[in-house]
Amino acid sequence: MDVLELFLALAIIIGISKLAGSLVRQVGQPRVFGELVVGVLLGPSLIDFLNLPLFAPGHAEGLAVTINEMAEIGVLLLMFNVGLEVHLEELTRVGLVAVLAGIIGALLPVGLTMVALQPFDFNSDVVLFVGVTLAATSVSISAQTLLELGLLRTKEGFALLATALIDDVLAILLLSFAVATTATEGTASASELLLILLQMTVYIVGAGLLAWFILPRFINFVEGKSQLYGTASAGIVAALLFGWSAEEFGGVAFITGAFIAGLGLSQASQEARQKIGNAVTYIAYAFFVPIFFVNVGLQTDLSVLDGDDLEIAAVLLVVAMVSKILGAGVGARLGGFNNGESFRLGVAMISRGEVGLIIASVGLREGIFDDSIFPALFLIILLTTVVTPPFVRYVFRETVNDDDTQPAPASG
Repeated sequence: MDVLELFLALAIIIGISKLAGSLVRQVGQPRVFGELVVGVLLGPSLIDFLNLPLFAPGHAEGLAVTINEMAEIGVLLLMFNVGLEVHLEELTRVGLVAVLAGIIGALLPVGLTMVALQPFDFNSDVVLFVGVTLAATSVSISAQTLLELGLLRTKEGFALLATALIDDVLAILLLSFAVATTATEGTASASELLLILLQMTVYIVGAGLLAWFILPRFINFVEGKSQLYGTASAGIVAALLFGWSAEEFGGVAFITGAFIAGLGLSQASQEARQKIGNAVTYIAYAFFVPIFFVNVGLQTDLSVLDGDDLEIAAVLLVVAMVSKILGAGVGARLGGFNNGESFRLGVAMISRGEVGLIIASVGLREGIFDDSIFPALFLIILLTTVVTPPFVRYVFRETVNDDDTQPAPASG
């Protein structure tokens, strides 16, 4: 039976990915790195396990489709959870540093990518999506490193959390614009771009108002009436509906809708928010999210990389690192940080991690990326995820025992 083969495939994916995540944590790397490596090993780069004799001939394609759909649920829940954990009032307390570092740190990678990829024969859609992918930041990796060093509740630590939040919100908006514009046939005219922007704006504003003012009240009402897991189910239903409506009515990525739903529900009562957050965290990270990370590797064949691809990867690696260090660093300096603090914040923003993978996977799903660019981009996401922890430890080495590392307000 096909479903039995699905059971086996999911058991292998989840079991091995969780084991790998635990092992890499022992050597100071984030769990996501282990899950990505498992995906690469199980995928066409090496084992190609869906085509092993474990599964009936011809079933690989059907299994791949089902696994991919489960991975999409994983990324939806992941972004919903990100929105759920956002507290907008934090943005008002972090000062100019986070605002400028977040904006410049998100826009500079897009601009540098457009310049760096000009010598290569990529169309504008591919270049735009690569730039938007590199605009993202995975704050969890740097935050975990600073936490281990006892430096998360410092001026740089507070600024990192807030800057990454602004960076990710802007990256999601850029992604939404990229999805909408690349959906048009050929080169969009100025009027078509204006209509796309208007459609996006109307949806994001409308969905945002609905999520902010109506959704928390509805969830609080459900919380007062429901038993067992009714509140958590209502929250997940909201994530699914907002994800569906984002593409159906707004022409933006479904993860944008899920993020907006989570952002709105962050205003619900603490008890309701905690129930939803706990349920989503358990469901997502125990089941769907590992499938998402492994699935990225299953769709990536690093064995196809040749000399030209590695040249592209080298260029993108330089862009990925320089754009974050320079963009976030300059923004922080303009906001009031000194040179050392600005540089350390920029280094902590290098990792693309799961957020970069989410955006890259949307580009793959939309048919923007192909075998000529996605493996190289995946390699960059992997490398930036790996190098960030040791880089952060190195640039913060002189502050570990410094009096300036005592908790301080993030206003800069």
